[in-house]
Amino acid sequence: MKRAAADGYTLFLTSVAYAVNPSLYANAGYDPFTDFMPVILAPSTPNLITVNPAVPAKNLQELVALARKEKLSYASSGTGTTTHLSVERIKMAARVDITHVPYQPAQAAGAAVGGHTQISSTSMPPAVTHVRAGRLRAIAVTSAQRSPALPDVPTVNEQGFSGFDDLTWTAVFAPAGTPQDIVNRLNSELNRALSAPDVRERLTQLGLDWKSNTSGEFAAFLRAEVQKWAKAVKDSGAKAD
Repeated sequence: MKRAAADGYTLFLTSVAYAVNPSLYANAGYDPFTDFMPVILAPSTPNLITVNPAVPAKNLQELVALARKEKLSYASSGTGTTTHLSVERIKMAARVDITHVPYQPAQAAGAAVGGHTQISSTSMPPAVTHVRAGRLRAIAVTSAQRSPALPDVPTVNEQGFSGFDDLTWTAVFAPAGTPQDIVNRLNSELNRALSAPDVRERLTQLGLDWKSNTSGEFAAFLRAEVQKWAKAVKDSGAKAD
C-alpha cells in the first residue's frame, strides 16, 4: 500500500492499530508519519468496560475494590488493542491486578456474557446490544465525554481517574507524496459523505461518533495518539503474539 501511486486513487482505510503497532511490534513495516498522508479521521467509538450481571460492582471504583479482594479476569478484543491497553492503563493508575484474556473482537463481549471472564473491554458496537438486553452491566466508557449510545454510563474520568480519552478509531490515509490539493479534496468529500443525516443516524445507533476534521487536524491527533499508545505499550509490557 505504501508503494501505491500517490495520485489519490488508492486510499488506505485502517484503524487505531495504525498508531499502536509501531510500538507493539519490533518492525511494524511502516513509519506512521512518513509513509502515509493523513486524509481524515473517520468514525470512532469509546471502549466500553462491562461486567457480567452477577459481578457485585456497579461502578469502576467498586470494581477496583473487588479486584483487590478477589481474582478477576477481563476479556479484550486482542493483545495490543486499545480495549486491552485501556484496562492496562486503569490497572496501573489504580495499582490493581486483573488478568488479561485476549479474544477475537467479536467474541470478547460474549466471554463476559457467558461468565468465562467477569469483565469485558470492547469497542461499543459488540457490547451495546448486550447492555441494553441486560446481559452485561456497563461500568465505564473510556472517552473524555459520555457516549450518546449509552448516556447514563459514566466515563473513566468521572470515576476517580484522569487523562482518559481512549478511542477505537478508523481513518483514511493516502500514500506519501500525494499532492496536498488532492488530499484536501478527498477530505472535503469524505466530510460531506459522513455528514449525511442517514449516515450520522446509523453511526449513533452503533455507538460510533464522528466530528468533521481537516487533514491537518487529523495529523496533529495522530501524533498525540502514537505518543500515548507508545507509553501504554511500554508501561504495560504488552507484546504482539
